[in-house]
Amino acid sequence: MAYDLPAGWGDKVLRFLDHLDSYIQEWDRLISFNEIYVERLANVGVITREKAIDFGLVGPNLRGSGVKWDIRRDMPYGAYPDFEFNIPVGTGRVGTVGDCWDRYYVRVQEIVESSKIVRQALAKLPEGEIAAKVPRKVKPEAGEAVGRVESARGDMLYYVVSDGSEKAYRLRVRTGSFMAMGIVEELSHGVMVADLIAIIASLDVVAPEIDR
Repeated sequence: MAYDLPAGWGDKVLRFLDHLDSYIQEWDRLISFNEIYVERLANVGVITREKAIDFGLVGPNLRGSGVKWDIRRDMPYGAYPDFEFNIPVGTGRVGTVGDCWDRYYVRVQEIVESSKIVRQALAKLPEGEIAAKVPRKVKPEAGEAVGRVESARGDMLYYVVSDGSEKAYRLRVRTGSFMAMGIVEELSHGVMVADLIAIIASLDVVAPEIDR
């Protein structure tokens, strides 16, 4: 970090999280289990567990189909091994496992889990230097490397090839939105336009994240 945390910042975060946790309960009452909302999303755009894996879906789109896979837990990095949190998955609670509603509600549940993680991070925040001392220029050895993190839309993978110079010889980024676009055509056969809108929205595709 460039600067240390301002005085009182942690208390403000905790107050916000208290508000967020109570707001999610109100959100569920007004939106998540609203009869009209449920009918719009339940049993629409169903992605089976097998199809989600075959199309390489990641993040909430994969977990919405019942696959409990999260890089933070299954390939832990950073401080994540120090935190306790659940991995929400689709269960077909109001329709079919892997439908639009499941993908939506996995994201709602992940907000709750994120609140838990932030609370733990604040409680375990260590004393000491705030910025790591790193060289201004990085000149890696020739070779290749892969790095993966659990981003907002799932497994984000960076593949880097170095020829030993300061600039990467080759860089490839695989994002959750890019993987999700691959299944849109499969899900769009024979559906109403209104359903297609719900399907694409439930996949949470962000255009700039596709072109990498």
